[in-house]
Amino acid sequence: MHLRLPRCLIDADQVNLPAADAEGLVAVRLRLEGALVGAIEPAAPGTSGPEGRPIPLAITPPVEPHAHLDKTFSHPAFTNPDGSIDSALAANRREFAQRSAEQVQQRSERALQQAWHHGLRAIRSHIDSGGGPASDASWEVLQQQRQRWHERIALQLVAMVPIDHWLTPAGEALARQVAAAGGLLGGVLGPPFGHGSNARAALRRLLDLATRHGLGVDLHVDEGEDAPGLGISRITQVAEELRPEVPITCSHASSMALLDHERCRRLADRMAGAGLTVVALPRTNLWLLGRRSGQTPWRRAQAPIRTLQRAGVEVAVGGDNVQDPWYPGGDYDPIDLLRLCFTTSHLDPWTRQGLAPFTTASSRLMGLPWDGVLRPGCPADLLLLEADSWNAVLARPPARRVMRAGTWLEPLPS
Repeated sequence: MHLRLPRCLIDADQVNLPAADAEGLVAVRLRLEGALVGAIEPAAPGTSGPEGRPIPLAITPPVEPHAHLDKTFSHPAFTNPDGSIDSALAANRREFAQRSAEQVQQRSERALQQAWHHGLRAIRSHIDSGGGPASDASWEVLQQQRQRWHERIALQLVAMVPIDHWLTPAGEALARQVAAAGGLLGGVLGPPFGHGSNARAALRRLLDLATRHGLGVDLHVDEGEDAPGLGISRITQVAEELRPEVPITCSHASSMALLDHERCRRLADRMAGAGLTVVALPRTNLWLLGRRSGQTPWRRAQAPIRTLQRAGVEVAVGGDNVQDPWYPGGDYDPIDLLRLCFTTSHLDPWTRQGLAPFTTASSRLMGLPWDGVLRPGCPADLLLLEADSWNAVLARPPARRVMRAGTWLEPLPS
């Protein structure tokens, strides 16, 4: 195949390739050997794509580092017409009170089918895990889905609870359950969900449980606008003190961007030193936050991606909620998310730091076996776009083809 590939998604050891163009792309001839990449060679001058069209742009399959498969597609029955966090939480609680295994099965199957055909290769999903029939049903169904889909989409599951839950006997039991399922420990910390009077003690217990069971941690933190950076500061301080040997991810980190520049930079430096990673979730944050009755928002809180990257923090970008009370849109399309973040977060896809949050950085953050970099012997997995430049991708939503193990997938049924 002849493709235009981002140079940052090709192994640096491939020194036989020409320099990338102004959009960071290089034209290559990709030779496949069954389900693997056999060789990456420069395209001959004057080479064109199929039927004489320009050579198409392709990337390695993106990764979704933060989703909610248990509540996805619940928005039609549990709406949030005013778009506020309070209304979202109230609707979420009503949905959780009647959630069934059959609903989770139908929702997650629809989500995974969309993700697969849109080109995603891995998803990390948080699960409402406060206890009761809905929690049990969600975990049971999503563990089954994890096994059923493991050859197509790598599915990671995170137990999401109020942070103080880990101080209780129920928290101890949940940690054992999550360990048996091969999941991660999570929680909710910082405004708008309370400052957490026992937050420090709960964090220490959470990290103790994670270390004891060998589990990663992924927290919802500072998802609102009050007390900017409070939760992140607490996590950073505890991580500096304990130096746990487990990965710690801070999802959202929205209010950190409301700190003044110098305080934000210093906190980012400390986070990098403590080994924290961040999943930014601009779409949900921009929909929920900054609302003023009858007025256009003037203050938009989202994770300070570029500041974090400059400090050396690994940052991924996720789609978060899909058609639920927290965000009414979305459909597990990573290219739609990339196009949005070009505008909302100034992530330029022709730069390494602009593309990495959707591909290589998110792969590393999730600890996936393949980092998403093309090299001889890597999976022959690609997301091919009917566009020959990033400009064309950003100008209009491109059609796509998805390759897995050297074979093209059938398009998603309409």
